[in-house]
Amino acid sequence: MPVEAALRAARVRNGPLEALHGVDLDFPSAAVTVLLGRNGAGRTSALHALAGVVPLAGGRALWRGRDMGGLSVHQRVRRGLAVVPAGRGVFGSLTVAENLLLGGPGRTEVLELFPELIALLGRRAGVLSGGEQQLVAFGRALAARPALLLLDEPDGGLTPAVTARLHAHLLAGAADGRTVVLAAQSLPHTLAGAAVVHVLHRGEVVFSGEPGEILPGGLLPPGPDEARFPRR
Repeated sequence: MPVEAALRAARVRNGPLEALHGVDLDFPSAAVTVLLGRNGAGRTSALHALAGVVPLAGGRALWRGRDMGGLSVHQRVRRGLAVVPAGRGVFGSLTVAENLLLGGPGRTEVLELFPELIALLGRRAGVLSGGEQQLVAFGRALAARPALLLLDEPDGGLTPAVTARLHAHLLAGAADGRTVVLAAQSLPHTLAGAAVVHVLHRGEVVFSGEPGEILPGGLLPPGPDEARFPRR
């Protein structure tokens, strides 16, 4: 399938430590890709490398075949990228309505997807619960109608019902042409329709394949050495 974005021999350093060790990752167009791994595996570093949040110490980040090395985060956003970080990235001093307006023209669609936000539109985002702030962060990103959407552990603080609704929306959006890259610690059944799963461990890719090839229940095994994931 066509590739929307990719990392090629990508290296990311966090101070003296290397978080990604020259990884190659493909993210197919108009599909959901899931990055699996435990904390410290390199999932967030891969997302940040695509978004331009952290510089590459080596290798390239590509989008539609173009090297993005010279583009700032702002420039990537203007070209259709949106990122929702772990930890509820909202503008706390602004109201929910103002946060959504910063996203772009898709506010009405967001409120249809997350009607829970309607009663919160006049409240400042910083006083909301963790799950409510997460919805605001999603809403702002989705309101921009991005071509490439990056999500870091998006289910934090959400109820299972809301998480399932979000996953269904991501899969439907991919069917309509959006490319989604989602980082998680396990693969829920609600993302069984994802196109590709990459498993990272200590900054390396230990498996790439389809969701059905992951262990039953979408959980990672005790460790990659025991798992014997095939390298591809």
